[in-house]
This record gives sequence, structure tokens and C-alpha cells, in this order.
Amino acid sequence: MAYRFLTSRVVPSSNRLTRRFLFIFTLSLSFTYLCYSLIFCSDTIMQNQSDEQHRCLLFQNVGSKKLLQKSHYCTLPVDGKGIRDATSNVGLTRQGTSLAHNQSKNFAAFLTTPRSISAPDRRLSNNTGTPKFGNKKLPNAIIVGVKKGGTRAVLEFIRIHPDVRAVGTEPHFFDRNYDRGLDWYRSLMPRTLDSQITMEKTPSYFVTREAPRRISSMSRDTKLIVVVRNPVTRAISDYTQTLSKKPDIPSFEALAFRNRSLGQVDTSWNAIRIGMYMLHLENWLQYFPLSQIHFVSGERLITDPAGELGRVQDFLGLKRIVTDKHFYFNKTKGFPCLKKPESSSLPRCLGKSKGRTHVQIDQEVIEQLRDFYRPYNIKFYEMVGQDFRWD
Repeated sequence: MAYRFLTSRVVPSSNRLTRRFLFIFTLSLSFTYLCYSLIFCSDTIMQNQSDEQHRCLLFQNVGSKKLLQKSHYCTLPVDGKGIRDATSNVGLTRQGTSLAHNQSKNFAAFLTTPRSISAPDRRLSNNTGTPKFGNKKLPNAIIVGVKKGGTRAVLEFIRIHPDVRAVGTEPHFFDRNYDRGLDWYRSLMPRTLDSQITMEKTPSYFVTREAPRRISSMSRDTKLIVVVRNPVTRAISDYTQTLSKKPDIPSFEALAFRNRSLGQVDTSWNAIRIGMYMLHLENWLQYFPLSQIHFVSGERLITDPAGELGRVQDFLGLKRIVTDKHFYFNKTKGFPCLKKPESSSLPRCLGKSKGRTHVQIDQEVIEQLRDFYRPYNIKFYEMVGQDFRWD
């Protein structure tokens, strides 16, 4: 049309050379316009694909195969390996089971405002329920013991610190699952930033012969926390927990003594042997210096939780953020609880198994066990340079 218009209105019909020039010029303009149109469409399609991939990754991070299958955004595989590989490339994370619901909300907001994830967005906040980013790392610190000493309390109290990320369940890697390898162990860890500490707790490590060597092989710089408690009280608490699960077990006295009249304690019973702290510590000191092991008093953890947590924070090189303002004493449980966080309507106490009423044990039996443990306690005090006043 343009060509006919120009040739009919501007150029005399006799001037063929001029008409040819205008024809070539018009053709070149049309070709240029066509090229620019194709380039623009290609960029738009690629940008849409990029946005759809990020949306798909957020679907995967929510952790629902149903969402993946129903979403028209997702063309990535929905098998477990594909999901892990994809999400690890963008640094997506989720911490604890409660985050799935919150991530779904954030995902919905994301869909309304499509955007790609950029480096400045890779922030990590604590206990806010927002998507978190970072890397899975092997633990910098491990609560290695002892059972029924107060390890759960220490873990729950220290993990409210914004610079600490901890596994909620006990991995039992260095005692039961070592053959699975360090990659499996790392996969259990929460994502953290470089400035944060990764932690886990498994109280049975302290009495596992191979655990010190295995942890040392992972990293000689690992910081170790041991929560100790009067070994007699600890043994009774241990028995009380077992009795709640197996009501038909023998009495405490029958298990604790080979011959009670002669005062012969049965050190093969695990509830008794765990409390012989100095024997287990000797094994750990073959692989770690004492400066890398911090001992928490289970008794002071009840009477002065802020003080004990302050020393834990110092040991880990953290600023003292967890203080007495975070705690209150629950008279019913006889145990400190965390005050109500801003995001909850209820205070945070440990489970019903914590603060459980102990089985009543004859006072004479208790005195016999105190006599048995006394030399072990004295030696333990000398080794750690601290008197826990259990006698």
C-alpha cells in the first residue's frame, strides 16, 4: 500500500529508476520492523518462562506434590531428588513443620506480584514464619549429653537466639546412623547464613564410645555442650521415664544393685552407668581439649535458666540476647518456661514428659547411691574445674 501510494502520488509513471529506489527503501523498512518485532516477542517469552520457573520452585518449596501436579507453571520433575536439586539452586529453605503453612501464604502473595529472586532478597530472619534462605551446613556445636540432664531445655532455650539454628529432632548420626554418611547428616540440618550457628542435640553421644572420634573426624573445631545433673536424681528420672513406657519392668532397687545388702551397685545398668561422668569424659578428652567442652548444670538450669543460658551464649561466641526477660517459672511443672512470644497467644513450655513426678525411692537406697557416686563426682569436679555440689 505504501509503495503504491508513493509511486502514484509523488513519482511520475515514466521515472522507473525512482520507483525502484522507493520500492527497495519501503521493503527494507518493513523487514527492519519485522526483525524488531521478533526480538521483542522472544525476550517476552523468555522472561515469562523465567518467572514461571521461580513460581514452580516456590510450589516445590511448599512441599506438596499435589500443588506441583495441579500447577500449569511447573514442568520440572516432582520426584524428591528433582525437588531437592531445584530448590537448592535458589537457596530456598524451610525450618520446622510449622513453616509450610506460612510459606503457602507467602507463595500466594508472590503469584500476585511476579518477580525473580535476586541476591539482595536472600535474607534470613528467626521465628518470623517468612521464607528463609541460606545453606545447609554441618553443625558448629552439638549438645552431646546427658540423657535426662536437661538437654531438651537447653536446645529450646538457645534456639530462640536469632543467630542459632537447630534441628528439632535427635539425628543420632554419630551413634546409630553413621553409615549413612555426612551428606545425609548435612541434609538434616536447617539452612543458615554464614554468621549463624548450626546445632543439633543427641544426648546418647556422650556415652557412645565411637562418638568423640567420629565428631573429631568431621571437624576438630566442633563445640560440645554437656548438660549434667546429680547422677542419683538423673538415674531416678531415667527409670521414671522407662517405667512410663514399660510398666512391667523390675523395681528401681532391683535394677540398681547386684547385691543391695553388700552395697554392690550394678554398673552394667545404663541408668547407673551414664552418671559415671568422669569415665565418659576421659574418652572425649582424647579427641577434644577441655576448652571446647562446656558443662551446663541441670540444677542451675531450673533455678537460674538465664544465667546458664548466658554462659552457653558466651561459650558459643554469641551476644547475650537470651536473658531473664525470656523466662518465667511454672510452679505446676516445677520448671522454667519461655514467656509468650509475640507470634503466639500461649507461653512455651516443654512437653508433658518434662517435669514429670519421679518414682518414690527409699531414702536408704538414695544414700547408698550417693556413696557410690561420690568418688566419681569428685574426680569429675577436678577434671572440669567446677564443683556442682551434688553431695
